[in-house]
Amino acid sequence: MHSPRLRTAIFAGGVALTLGLTGCGLGATPQDDSGDSAGGNTLTIYTARDKGLADSVVADFVAANPDFEGNVEVLTLGAQEALERIRAEKTNPRGDIWWGGTSQQMQQAASDGVLSAAPQSVIDAVPAASRDADGLWVGEMKLAEVIVYNHDMLSAADAPKDWDDLIAPALNDQIAIRDVAASGTMRSIYSAMIDQRFDEAGSPEAGYDWLRALDANTKVYAANPTDLYLRLTRQEAAVTAWNLQDVMLQIEQQNAPYTAVVPTSGAPMLVDGVAKIADGPSSAGADAFLEFLLSEPTQTTLAETYFQIPSIELATEPSWLADLNLKEMDVDWSRVAENETAWIDYWATNIKGQN
Repeated sequence: MHSPRLRTAIFAGGVALTLGLTGCGLGATPQDDSGDSAGGNTLTIYTARDKGLADSVVADFVAANPDFEGNVEVLTLGAQEALERIRAEKTNPRGDIWWGGTSQQMQQAASDGVLSAAPQSVIDAVPAASRDADGLWVGEMKLAEVIVYNHDMLSAADAPKDWDDLIAPALNDQIAIRDVAASGTMRSIYSAMIDQRFDEAGSPEAGYDWLRALDANTKVYAANPTDLYLRLTRQEAAVTAWNLQDVMLQIEQQNAPYTAVVPTSGAPMLVDGVAKIADGPSSAGADAFLEFLLSEPTQTTLAETYFQIPSIELATEPSWLADLNLKEMDVDWSRVAENETAWIDYWATNIKGQN
């Protein structure tokens, strides 16, 4: 792995923080995995994670588990798309691992009976607050949701500093948004905005009004993350909202002209999970991957090299995270979990593209 050097700054409350990271190789003790009688040493992963990150982890997993050489298939999907696929395949599961989804989505899948418990060693490594009580999913990391702007289009002085700046007249026709319904990240950001205003009237109406104002300023809804990045880089729009990790990877790996802003009122912090799909073709392969992914060596490297905020406790916190001093937004994630589907369905039917 190449040793990354961050080429931009993150603004937290208006203070620029320049971060430098040093990479290292992924590693873990090879698994003694004899495979399943049905699936053998095969593994099918549905993932919403960054492709470069996923490919790197899988390559190192195979290096540590050579019996899987040539037998790992990775399918990149939006988190909501992955959930819907797993539900649709319930009577004939095709995947073994779902890697990358919000705690709300993971809990929905657990309730639907399409997940199986992770190995006990994995469950024990993850704090109870960041996993299903029965280990049907575990949080791999926390994702900070932030504002992002193209610094070739906007100066730091003119860039948004907080969420309400996104609905100001100055940003009319300047915002690109990843299409919300298929994206766990965007569903959570929009739900957090509704939740922040829920208590004003004991209903989501104030939040819907905020999303209407955001829709009025939105120039385009991008079909997927790659489409979103292209539109920002090509200066079709100046601003978006997205997760910090993927933004940092675009800056580091693609030299993207982005600056991430930690909103002054706080960043929603999502638990991003991983789960074993019930009755998948390779139960033993799924267990081996989960044990590798949630090991301290793998998570340490992901934290240092891929800007990941791990759910497990590491011996040493990465310097970039210690320096960042993220302010977390207070979100009632239980209320979000209960209402997210209805809220996002309402947005899609009554708000999107209508303002």
